[in-house]
Amino acid sequence: MSLSLNQFFMLFMWFPLTALLLLLMLIARFFERFSGQTTYYKWIIVPVVLFGFGFVRYASIQSIAGDALGDILLGMAGLSLLLLSSRLYWLMIVNR
Repeated sequence: MSLSLNQFFMLFMWFPLTALLLLLMLIARFFERFSGQTTYYKWIIVPVVLFGFGFVRYASIQSIAGDALGDILLGMAGLSLLLLSSRLYWLMIVNR
């Protein structure tokens, strides 16, 4: 029972995360269009896809934790999101 509930929450968590990342993408696109600086907003799709694959991987296995491929996918998604959001922060706040 708790494993299927965990699978449900893993898959459900992807949808609000995707909504937040798409909002970040719209902010980056707006800033790029009006400032003329490159924000690489199209690359925000990469963390969305990697988070999706990672969540599906964890939901498809019969364990709550300890999957190396799922951990790598989620780690790569987090690292790419960190780099993209740091670039956007640098352009919007620090570089002004």
